[in-house]
Amino acid sequence: MRLYNILTAVKPKTIQHYLAYMVAGLVLIQLGITWFLISDLTSNILKEQIGLRALQTAQSIAHTPMIRDELLLNDPEGKIQILAENIRKKTGATFIVVGDAENRRFSHPVPERIGQTFVGGDTGPVIKEGKSYVSEAVGTLGRSIRSFVPILSTDQKIIGFVSVGYLSASVKKSIAEHMHRPLIFILCLTLLGFVITACIARHLKKITLNLEPAEITNLYLERGAVLETIREGVIATDHKGEIRLANKAALKYTCFYSAELVGKHIDDVIPCAGLKHALTTGESEFDQERIVNGQELIFNIVPVLKDGAIKGLVASFRRKDELDRISHELSSIQEYSELMRGQTHEYSNKLHTIAGLIQIEAYQEALDLVSHESSGYEDLIRFLNKAVPHPVIAAIVLGKYNRARELKINFQVDREGTMVDVPDWIKQEKIVTIVGNLLDNAFEAVLEQDKDNRNVFLSFTDLGNDFVFEVEDSGPGIPPDKVEHIFEKGISSKGSTRRGLGLYLVRQRLDELGGFISVSTAKSGGTLFSVVIPKARCTVA
Repeated sequence: MRLYNILTAVKPKTIQHYLAYMVAGLVLIQLGITWFLISDLTSNILKEQIGLRALQTAQSIAHTPMIRDELLLNDPEGKIQILAENIRKKTGATFIVVGDAENRRFSHPVPERIGQTFVGGDTGPVIKEGKSYVSEAVGTLGRSIRSFVPILSTDQKIIGFVSVGYLSASVKKSIAEHMHRPLIFILCLTLLGFVITACIARHLKKITLNLEPAEITNLYLERGAVLETIREGVIATDHKGEIRLANKAALKYTCFYSAELVGKHIDDVIPCAGLKHALTTGESEFDQERIVNGQELIFNIVPVLKDGAIKGLVASFRRKDELDRISHELSSIQEYSELMRGQTHEYSNKLHTIAGLIQIEAYQEALDLVSHESSGYEDLIRFLNKAVPHPVIAAIVLGKYNRARELKINFQVDREGTMVDVPDWIKQEKIVTIVGNLLDNAFEAVLEQDKDNRNVFLSFTDLGNDFVFEVEDSGPGIPPDKVEHIFEKGISSKGSTRRGLGLYLVRQRLDELGGFISVSTAKSGGTLFSVVIPKARCTVA
């Protein structure tokens, strides 16, 4: 516990410190366990050997005829003591005791204790049962390991015993002497472990690009966050082409789950992307169009190189129609800019004309030109202020009127319509989305017509329980086989993948308001969109 407290109190900052502390703790724990096992094993072996030697010595003495004969005669001349002491000094035993069946000693290293009772209480099996064994007990000389062997008469009766013993303290000292070499061996292994740890730490520092553990953790978390914020699909593989990571966008495009995707070969997931070429050649590819699972995707492929060797690749991809939509929006902005420039040029010409008329004193002609240019615009503003008192809705109509003039489209608004009674629960922004997208669709439909046949008509009314909008154009109309699909996302009667969002948004807003839309053929041959929105709030399931 003290070692654990020391290790946990130290806060490593570098990867070398981490390894040094971890390996040091591990080595010290292993050292303790190894030392305990070796010392315990050595102790048991030495005790077993000493006990066996004591038992063999006791057996030799017990089978000596002179010992048996003198014991039967009660050793009147002390010959047992003399023999026992000679053998003890030669064998190095602590004591050799010869006793009779009454536990009375006939030999002892301390002569004064001869004739006294044997101490220890472990003589029962040898005297009563005639067994030979080794035990450890406390005698007059201290705790000792001692053997017992019975002394038998010629008729095999137990007449006494022989006990040969070694003090436990002497045994422990002998064990300590035998542990010197294992201790040196363990210390050498410990030193070698620290040297190897330093080499591993230095190598690990090199292969981790000198990054510390905390920095590696932060980079891993940041990488995951960055991948999930990218709208493009991202897949990374190893040098064999097996996928190692993929973000959510990649799973969506490939129709896999994360657990299914990781570990698969790239050719099994995106077989037509040609990613294996980058793994083979190490060449990067950018903005490559590939068809995967029926989707047109734009790929950017970059191999991962280290010391000139290909370690894997990273591929990012997204749907082509998303890029096309952005491109279309940019193109629309450019077109709008061109229209504004043309309109500016046109109005500049008209201003110069007015200035010229004034200079030649053709005042009436100048007034007529100004009146002609402003009459339609001012008349529409007066009508909208009266019939549509809702500024957001009036603004979209006025804005589309200006847009129509820029595009040279004859845009007419039914002057008999009204849009006064709009309930508070209906958000004007949703009406703007519906009207604006229908008018944009109508403008696009008539742009391909002759300038004299570019007509768009808007009518609306709030009489009764519903709002009704109608947008009519003089365009070529919608093919019958496409009428049922024009409100789906990505579907356009123009046949371009860049379109197909406007009518989809119209259907969404009508579903939210509980309204509906119908499509029919106008008298002019174009398309008529009729929208009905109930004034009463509807609960949409």
